[in-house]
Amino acid sequence: MCKADKFLYHRKLWEMKVKFLGDSKIDKFKNSLVLRSRMSLWMIRAMTILLLWSCFVHLVAMGEMWGPRLLKGWPSCFNHHDLPMAAQMTSLPMKTAFPPKRIYQNNGYLMVSCNGGLNQMRAAICDMVTIARYMNVTLIVPELDKTSFWNDPSEFKDIFDVDHFISSLRDEVRILKELPPRLKRRVRLGMYHTMPPISWSNMSYYQDQILPLVKKHKVVRLNKTDTRLANNELPVEIQKLRCRANFNGLRFTPKIEELGRRVVKILREKGPFLVLHLRYEMDMLAFSGCSHGCNRYEEEELTRMRYAYPWWKEKVIDSELKRKEGLCPLTPEETALTLSALGIDRNVQIYIAAGEIYGGKRRLKALTDVFPNVVRKETLLDSSDLSFCQNHSSQMAALDYLISLESDIFVPTYYGNMAKVVEGHRRFLGFKKTIELNRKLLVKLIDEYYEGLLSWEVFSTTVKAFHATRMGGPKRRLVIPNRPKEEDYFYANPYECLQLLHENNGNSLEETI
Repeated sequence: MCKADKFLYHRKLWEMKVKFLGDSKIDKFKNSLVLRSRMSLWMIRAMTILLLWSCFVHLVAMGEMWGPRLLKGWPSCFNHHDLPMAAQMTSLPMKTAFPPKRIYQNNGYLMVSCNGGLNQMRAAICDMVTIARYMNVTLIVPELDKTSFWNDPSEFKDIFDVDHFISSLRDEVRILKELPPRLKRRVRLGMYHTMPPISWSNMSYYQDQILPLVKKHKVVRLNKTDTRLANNELPVEIQKLRCRANFNGLRFTPKIEELGRRVVKILREKGPFLVLHLRYEMDMLAFSGCSHGCNRYEEEELTRMRYAYPWWKEKVIDSELKRKEGLCPLTPEETALTLSALGIDRNVQIYIAAGEIYGGKRRLKALTDVFPNVVRKETLLDSSDLSFCQNHSSQMAALDYLISLESDIFVPTYYGNMAKVVEGHRRFLGFKKTIELNRKLLVKLIDEYYEGLLSWEVFSTTVKAFHATRMGGPKRRLVIPNRPKEEDYFYANPYECLQLLHENNGNSLEETI
C-alpha cells in the first residue's frame, strides 16, 4: 500500500474513532440530563407532599382548637358527652381554646382556706372565684382543708387541673398559683389580714366591707369559705359565673378523669347502672347522732367519736327523734326497702359511691340480698389502680363524683353536700334522673309497713306517687327570706344557668313545670 493510501486509511479510521467516542459522550450527557430531570421531579413531588401535609396538620390543629368553641360555645360541661364511646375513653387530653385575659386594675390579693369535704370545698371555690372577680382582686389558688375529720393532705393540684382552672377563667379573674415574692415575705411576717366572712352574704357585703380591707392590707385571707355567698337575690351574671367556675373551671386531674372513664366503661359494658350515695359512714353517723339499727357497742363508739371533735357542736342527740324528723341518712335496710318500693330492677348494677359502710358486710347484707349486683370502685379496679389516691378521701370522692355524673340514676340516701352538688351538676347536663328521697316520709312509711299497718302494695304505691315529682327535673328554687339554711341550695338547682328553662319555645318557667 502506498503512503498516500495509508494516510487516507488512518485518517478515516481516526475519524471513525472520534465519531464513536463523540456519540458515546453525547449519549451519556443526554442520559445524565434525563436522570437529573427525574430526580428533580421526584424532589419537587416530595416537597409538595410535605408542604401539603404540613398545611393539613396545621388546619387540623386549628380545627381542634377553635371548633368546640365556635360550634358549642358556653355553657358546656364535659365535651365527651357529644362524642362516641371510643372517643370518650381516649386517654389523650382534649385541646382547649382559652379566652383572652381580662385586663383590670388589681385591688389586691385574696387568699382562701377552704373547709369541709370535697364538695363543700368545690362550691366554696366557685363562690370565691365570683367574689374575687367582682372585687377586682387577684385570687390565689385556694388551699384545701387538711385538718378536718378526713385528714386528707391533698393539695388543689392533686385533685383539680390547676392550669385549666387558671386559664379557663382568665377572662373574668386573675388567678395565681402563689403570691408574688414580695407579698410572700409580707405574709411570712404576718403583715396581712385574716378573717371568716359572714355566711350567706350578698355582693354588697364584699364590696363594702371586704374590699376596703383588701385595699388597706394588700393581702386578705378568708379562713372560712363554706356558704359565704347567698343562694338568691344576686344578679344573674354573678349566678352564671358561679356556674361557669363549677361546670367549666373545675376539672379533675387527668389521672382521676381517666380512672373515672375506665370505671364507667366497665359498668356500661354490662348495661345501665344506678349510683347509690349510701352515706351510712362512721363520720356521718357520729356527727348526726344517728344510730338506728346499731348495737350497743356501735352506739358507744359513735358517741366517743362525736365528743372527740370539738368543732362538732351538738353532743347530746336523740337519735330516734332525729330519724323521725328525716335528719338521718337511711340505713342499708331502709335503702333496700325504698329502692324496691320505687320499682328499681333487682338485677340493675348498683355502684356505691361512698367510703367504708359502717358495720361492713353485715349491714350491707340487707341491700345485697335484694340487689345482688352491688359493686364499688374497689371491686371493679385493681388495688394498684387506686394506689395513688389511697388514704386521700377527697381524691376518692372525686372519682365517685365523676361516676355519679355518668349514671343512669343517682340516688343519695342523705341530702348532704355531695348529694346537692351532684344533683345540680346532673341538672346542668340535661336534667338527668336524680331521686331526691324524702326521708321523713320514708321512715314513717317503713315503720308502718314493718308494724303491719301497710300492705306492700300500698307502701310501694305511696312511695312512687310521692317521689314522682322529685326526679331532678326543672323547677325554681324554694326561697325563704332570712332563713337561708332552710331554702333550696344554689348548687343543687342553679336554674339561672339551665338553658332549657329559658329556651322552652318562649314559655315561662311555671309553664315548663
